[in-house]
Amino acid sequence: MLNEIKRVQATADLLHSEQEVEAALDNMAEHINRLLADTNPVVLCVMNGGIVVAGKLISRLTMPLNIDAINASRYQNQTAGGAIAWVLKPSTPLAGRTVLIIDDILDEGITLKAIYDYCLEEGATAVYSAVLADKLLGHDKPIKADFVGLEVANRYLFGYGMDYKGYLRNAAGIYACQDH
Repeated sequence: MLNEIKRVQATADLLHSEQEVEAALDNMAEHINRLLADTNPVVLCVMNGGIVVAGKLISRLTMPLNIDAINASRYQNQTAGGAIAWVLKPSTPLAGRTVLIIDDILDEGITLKAIYDYCLEEGATAVYSAVLADKLLGHDKPIKADFVGLEVANRYLFGYGMDYKGYLRNAAGIYACQDH
């Protein structure tokens, strides 16, 4: 497996450099700070992909906030999505709160829509979503992110939280696999 990971990493195309991604995060934070300044949000990091993006973004946010995590996964370290598995739900009560969901990528939108609906079912008064990357698929998705860092090609990506079979989330930049 490790040889496969090294091969994928060595042959990948760099789509967005670390500097481009960091600039996109700055821009996202500026918009979030303006819109959510007085809302006392609960920030939900979507595990595991959202951990890098949330970590980078939260330190740029200037309003008081609570942080929690949620894990509704379709991929389970695979390269194709299946049914949603609820691995972790937040312990912070969402009722009467503004929620900001942070994730790495908006792909088909199925997972983000399920998390969005869950937050509303739990009584959140407003739900916003921030994704580092919005994949251009050429068709409508069940949800649109409120804050988007970068639009990306419809390729299999890794880096900044996005993974290849559970690996390469820590790559400094957004890369596209050659053979996927």
